[in-house]
Amino acid sequence: MAAHIAGNTLECLSIPLELKKEPVVDEKGSHVLGPDGKPQYRCGFKIGGGIDQDHTKSPQGYPDNGIYVTFIQADGPAAHSGLQVHDKILQVNGHDFTMVTHKKAVEYIMRKPTLKMLVFRQASRYQFAGLRLRSTLRPMKRLIY
Repeated sequence: MAAHIAGNTLECLSIPLELKKEPVVDEKGSHVLGPDGKPQYRCGFKIGGGIDQDHTKSPQGYPDNGIYVTFIQADGPAAHSGLQVHDKILQVNGHDFTMVTHKKAVEYIMRKPTLKMLVFRQASRYQFAGLRLRSTLRPMKRLIY
């Protein structure tokens, strides 16, 4: 594997995103409370996958048991955060999503009104989205002691 050369484009393998959920409100404009008495929030996305799922039966054809974004609501919190369909969720609020069941992933996503996420996106998709990153590192001079 060749080393990176300063000034050449780097391919980003993970992208940090912050998603701020919207409160669920009723027709009167009041917050809707869940069974636990806490306000409910909506994310604006759906997921598929998990270590308890058979990825070979996935209609999207995902290559592994990771947690993938399968739907984004137009103009919702997920769309505003930059999350995209087919992103693989690696981490949410510090919780590792690479080896998690579908149920646990949903529980972690539902916990907090803000999600700090780390996602994997295929290189061709983030290049197209204008997220191509460039290195600003310069080669170091070799020091002799």
